[in-house]
Amino acid sequence: MPSILTIILNYKTADMTLQSAEAALREMTALEGEIVIVDNASGDGSFEAMQAHASAQGWARVRVVQSERNGGFGAGNNVGLRLGLSDGSKPDYYYVLNSDAFPDAGSIKALLDYLEAHPKVGFAGSYIHGLDGAAHLTTFRFPSIASELEGAARFGPISRLLASKRVPIDVPDRTREVDWLAGASLMMRRDVLEDIGLFDETFFLYFEETDLCRRAKLAGWPTVFVRTSEVTHIGSVSTGMKTWARMPQYWFNSRLHYFTKNHGWLYAVVAVKAHVIGGLLWRIRRALQGKPQADPDHFLRDLIVHDTRHLLARARPANAPHLCDLKSVGDS
Repeated sequence: MPSILTIILNYKTADMTLQSAEAALREMTALEGEIVIVDNASGDGSFEAMQAHASAQGWARVRVVQSERNGGFGAGNNVGLRLGLSDGSKPDYYYVLNSDAFPDAGSIKALLDYLEAHPKVGFAGSYIHGLDGAAHLTTFRFPSIASELEGAARFGPISRLLASKRVPIDVPDRTREVDWLAGASLMMRRDVLEDIGLFDETFFLYFEETDLCRRAKLAGWPTVFVRTSEVTHIGSVSTGMKTWARMPQYWFNSRLHYFTKNHGWLYAVVAVKAHVIGGLLWRIRRALQGKPQADPDHFLRDLIVHDTRHLLARARPANAPHLCDLKSVGDS
């Protein structure tokens, strides 16, 4: 029987992480493998509390380890990916599960069965739903210049024209290939990770799954949404995204890194311009039609300032003088 290493990343949500581990352990009863909980340097006693709970419950198939630093989602999961199984061997599959996600009956086996039956598929992810049963959108296309314009403009004619470029894919009612899936419940073939590498740790949070799935697809390993695998998900517990008043800098960092890494900085410049044009069109419509705010406070301004600063720094030759250097020359 193929083996699975389930990785659950914790950051200051010890009680919920343990509930997620318990649900995963139940679903792995008849499967070969283990669970590793990685505490992402929470510093709030989570690590000790989870270790004590796992020991008290006699969870022989569960390890609790601690990352030396909080390097974000990808870096934290990479700690688990590098560990392998407790006997030193490598599993056939890695299963990344969010700490606020709880596998429903048969969900992990459904992903395993699909990958076993389709050896040319690299990653398989679940249908995600909330506590109320409502579907969560986790199926996507890769971002592009066109999708930046479409997503920012929020204008029917533009969206219809660029429908095939729109990043979100309406939640499918059947199993199908997608460009990328959110990492709340994602099973990955070991051979793929050995081929393309682990999560890019430059991403602190967001776009790391997008990048990983893109690298896999370019290497010939597609990602598939498996409708028969269902997982209950609360969402944004560790990140607090639902309560953001303003986009954090790491989101802008990740977005820009995705574009520059995968398409080059000139492409990233055009992507920024496309988003700005779309964003301005949306804001004009808001003013004329009284539409509600759809972005966090100061979003477009923050995007322009962040990306302009970073792209100008990247475009400047390595030996070009900085403003402080020019001032020094003038003073002399």
